[in-house]
Amino acid sequence: MFPERFSNLPAYAFPRLRALLDVHEPGGPVMHMTIGEPKHAFPDWVGDLLAQNIAGFGQYPPNDGTPGLRAAITGFLDRRYGVQLDPDTQVMPLNGTREGLYNAAMALIPEARNGQKPTVLIPNPFYQVYMIGTLSVQAEPVFVSATRENGYLPDYTALPPDVLTRTAAAYICSPANPQGAVASRAYWADLIRLAEQYDFQIFADECYSEIYRDTPPPGALEVARDMGADPERVIVFHSLSKRSNLPGLRSGFVAGGVESLKRIKQLRAYAGAPLPLPIQHVSQKVWEDEAHVIENRRLYGEKYAVADEVFASIQGYQGPEAGFFLWLPVEDGEQAALKAWTETGIRVLPGAYLSRDVNGENPGKNYIRVAMVAPKEELRAGLIRLRDCIYR
Repeated sequence: MFPERFSNLPAYAFPRLRALLDVHEPGGPVMHMTIGEPKHAFPDWVGDLLAQNIAGFGQYPPNDGTPGLRAAITGFLDRRYGVQLDPDTQVMPLNGTREGLYNAAMALIPEARNGQKPTVLIPNPFYQVYMIGTLSVQAEPVFVSATRENGYLPDYTALPPDVLTRTAAAYICSPANPQGAVASRAYWADLIRLAEQYDFQIFADECYSEIYRDTPPPGALEVARDMGADPERVIVFHSLSKRSNLPGLRSGFVAGGVESLKRIKQLRAYAGAPLPLPIQHVSQKVWEDEAHVIENRRLYGEKYAVADEVFASIQGYQGPEAGFFLWLPVEDGEQAALKAWTETGIRVLPGAYLSRDVNGENPGKNYIRVAMVAPKEELRAGLIRLRDCIYR
């Protein structure tokens, strides 16, 4: 009586981590470094603005977003990437970008490609919603390893033609979660040319785009525009969770071609959950403001420096280009996470929990993911404890 499509899934990463660690006592003061939940302050005017608009909870919100919010989103894309989109037809606010990353698959992936079951390309390791969206539309996920050897970005151009001719979409995350790698303009251009050649769409998850060391990561939309690519070729997803330290607001957006957005909006009309009106008003103001984003980036810059200092002597350490995760090399991720917990009380995530085995290999097996979300001095102390435990 129940569907089989999800029957072979492993336990989700965090229940799996609890099963690994919680049967053991912590070996010191507990410190959580697993979840990418920002701890920096969000703008202090958010609460007042929410209160001013609280009566909006008594109304059904507009499905596609208020005109003001859509204009704020296109304004951000123009300032950040120099890309001009129509706020009425090319963007839609999201109730968290996970909704958009899932529903893009539901709305845009066809039932067949060239008479065969479609494939969807997924980086490995990956944000797990990519896989669930793929399975939900009965497409075949193709996991492509993102390793140190290829700069922690999947090389989709190396896939054989029999896979690419069936490809309906390719997920890509830049800056990458968990490795912090940034897709260059050349990388985006190669991927867009491949998508044009084989006629598939790119689902570009750019949720970490505003957290970086020095140079702003290029965006998929700006590269596609400069190349003169099909306007439907690239769909991008952004979030206020990381940019503005507002994960509980559950606010992001999707942007792309008119036809793609038409289909995404139609699905939202039937099965989606639009943002409550007060949250739309707050989101508009947050997308319009850059001062808090600059300060947030400064704070993460200090944390990059701390991590680089703490792990300077560790062979194989590579600090992230962007984002706020460390992807630390270890002999075995599960063993390292268990050792850290039982000897120090620090919780980290085994890299294998974010990856899938392909041909007997798991590209995350020899890594742990560490979230740099704690205050700087607390983070420094935690990273030192972690280093001295795992690498001594």
